[in-house]
Amino acid sequence: MKFRNIAPLLILSLLVISEQNVSAAISGIDPDTADFYSDNYLRNDNHVYQKYIQAVELSRVGFDLADPIITLGSDEQFHVVFDDLHRNFTQYYYQVQHCNADWAKSEIWTNEYLEGSEEDQVENYEPSFNTRTIYTHYEFSFPNDRFILKKSGNYILRVYSRDQSGQEINAFTRRFMVVEPKVSVEATISRAGTSEDYETKQEVDFTINTAGFRIDAPYQYLKVVILQNWRWDIALTNLKPYMVRNDELDYSFDNGTNLFDGINEFRRFDLKSIKLISEKVREITFDDSMFYASLWESEKRTYKEYTSDDDINGKFLLKTTDYPNVSNYGEYAMVKFFLPFDAPIVEGNLYVAGGFNCWQYTSENKMEYNYRKKAYEASILFKQGYYNYLYVMLPNNSKAGDATWIEGNHSETKNNYTILVYHRSRGELYDELIGTGSFEKK
Repeated sequence: MKFRNIAPLLILSLLVISEQNVSAAISGIDPDTADFYSDNYLRNDNHVYQKYIQAVELSRVGFDLADPIITLGSDEQFHVVFDDLHRNFTQYYYQVQHCNADWAKSEIWTNEYLEGSEEDQVENYEPSFNTRTIYTHYEFSFPNDRFILKKSGNYILRVYSRDQSGQEINAFTRRFMVVEPKVSVEATISRAGTSEDYETKQEVDFTINTAGFRIDAPYQYLKVVILQNWRWDIALTNLKPYMVRNDELDYSFDNGTNLFDGINEFRRFDLKSIKLISEKVREITFDDSMFYASLWESEKRTYKEYTSDDDINGKFLLKTTDYPNVSNYGEYAMVKFFLPFDAPIVEGNLYVAGGFNCWQYTSENKMEYNYRKKAYEASILFKQGYYNYLYVMLPNNSKAGDATWIEGNHSETKNNYTILVYHRSRGELYDELIGTGSFEKK
């Protein structure tokens, strides 16, 4: 009798474990790694681990909207800023990890890619001044005299703190790259050449010039990645040359290998001022602890004609026109999004996504369906600035978001494309980044 009572519980447990394993497999995570379900599990991805960490930005010094890529051996630096909404100061640290082209941890030792300390402190911080949302602002720049990068390739920046027992608490991770230019990239972005995709998709044809750099087996030792608007969830990876001509590798395909959805121009809102109403903000209210910004009602653009518009290709800028600087004077506002929709989507979930959250699909930017209002709604915390975003549907059991579902799909859209060229020499244990290129569909 006892064994009969245990059996249903055992079956239920196995079903739960199986469901978790399927979910993990879909996410590209080893299902045996139970720690993945912990908030502190380290991901080689752009991720914020604690809800009190806000307004994270990693940018090239002097080039706020550029891709996070610097040149090996140059004086170029990254600048990192973030806010901690705890009321007390916390000591933060940062480390970097070298990764291969697929973002798996590379097999080289730390002292092979990093000179100096393996860990550095975040020393610049200041409390917010006269803001309704209380926070401490932190910032730092690297590489620096204590923290020198020696290899090209992919890197993960990890920022973390420690509790009283010395246990590390991850704050956030960010992807960045270091390039050692050994090849050059040229590309042409155009409408798709096939009749069925001509109105909706964009074709990325490019060549890699290897003059002066020997690549013995490009089909084996070369890896190429193409990003649209710095979105890793829809990246094209591991492309092989269509043709090799002397020092030129040709990646011009006519079989759909190099096609992206054109999608649509980005939506935007301007929150640089909380004293003045911008064109996309309907109302700003406040109470003792928070500002609230309600955007004008959105509309589904799936079947609407394409209209050209100026945007910053999904990125964002932290900025205020109300105060001396945004660092510790900038206010926070709970921004309310409203998208009328006849019925809830059953094929997946809807998110507000863009560079502000590195195109991550989390509970913080997930939209909820309001049956009474027949609309999707979301309230997301933003620091003052200028933001681009799209409404993205994440299909069930998928990691790649579909923005065409709500935004429409047009081959005329002005998108930015980044091409990354990786090479692994025979016998080497890591992928070096030997060429990059940034191109825009005009």
